[in-house]
Amino acid sequence: MSDGILSKAATMEIPISTNGDAGSLPEDDGLEQDLQQVMVSGPDLNETSIVSGGYGGTAEGIIPTGAIKGSGLHQPHPSPAGGEEVVRSIAVEKFDVVKKWGINTYKCTKQLILERFGRGSRTVDLELETQIELLRETKRKYQCVLQLARALTTHLYSLVQTQHALGDTFADLSQKSPELQEEFGYNAETQKLLCKNGETLLGAVNFFVFSINTLVNKTMEDTLMTVKQYETARLEYDAYRTDLEELSMGPRDASTLCHLDAAQSQFQSHKDKYEKLRADVAIKLKFLEENKIKVMHKQLLLFHNAVSAYFAGNQQQLEQTLRQFNIKLKPPGAEKPSWLEEQ
Repeated sequence: MSDGILSKAATMEIPISTNGDAGSLPEDDGLEQDLQQVMVSGPDLNETSIVSGGYGGTAEGIIPTGAIKGSGLHQPHPSPAGGEEVVRSIAVEKFDVVKKWGINTYKCTKQLILERFGRGSRTVDLELETQIELLRETKRKYQCVLQLARALTTHLYSLVQTQHALGDTFADLSQKSPELQEEFGYNAETQKLLCKNGETLLGAVNFFVFSINTLVNKTMEDTLMTVKQYETARLEYDAYRTDLEELSMGPRDASTLCHLDAAQSQFQSHKDKYEKLRADVAIKLKFLEENKIKVMHKQLLLFHNAVSAYFAGNQQQLEQTLRQFNIKLKPPGAEKPSWLEEQ
């Protein structure tokens, strides 16, 4: 095969050498999920497509059949022959869409099974695959941090509410117990001060949680969506590469040459799509890493300064930390809008 077909500049094909024993495969669940993904990505027969979306494909080039029906079937007085021609053309177009989807799904399913059972080869960019796996591991760890930070927020909120109630109780008892007025009084002031500092710390932790949530569930998730598209394109690329290799090793007659030219064209199309998405993933991973470092540097500094100032009882430093990061706390009466604002 020519070098133009199988480029090994940035990728290489790694054969999978498992023995095909289904009982010894740790990825049976993953295989079942991948097969389900292949089967549920069928075309919508209420729409027609100029280009085949294929396995995991997008809806590019979709032409609603309603527009076609409106142009042909909804004329004031259509002739029976003209109406039959329009219906027949729509049926042929839908059949062509289903045929292309079926062929593409068959090739991708075959390639997926061959890879999982060690009888096929897959194209692997080792550097990119390592970065993708590192991203997934980083997201899992950051999700753990996010879950713990949310739990801390819940506990802090409960603590602040308890201190507020305790301060009010001490203040009430100081008015009703003259013999212990001073003792209840300074305990009430202490609880109110702790409550104020707790609210300030709660504002800092809430900002920390909000920023981590944005990083994990929006920024990282957006990159992983591109990664899924890249992995789908890689599977299609390998499926059509394998198909082209099988045709190239067969006999060369007029029919085979025709099929070979069509396979070469399809292979080149999927190769271009694969290389484009590979470049997109590399760029997104680079920008994500830079953004992650910038965001986490700020948030970890905020978290450290706020927690240290709170437990040191340094109210001024705690408030200064919030001003440094432009965090504004809501006033006590701002939680619930007035009835005029709700109208």
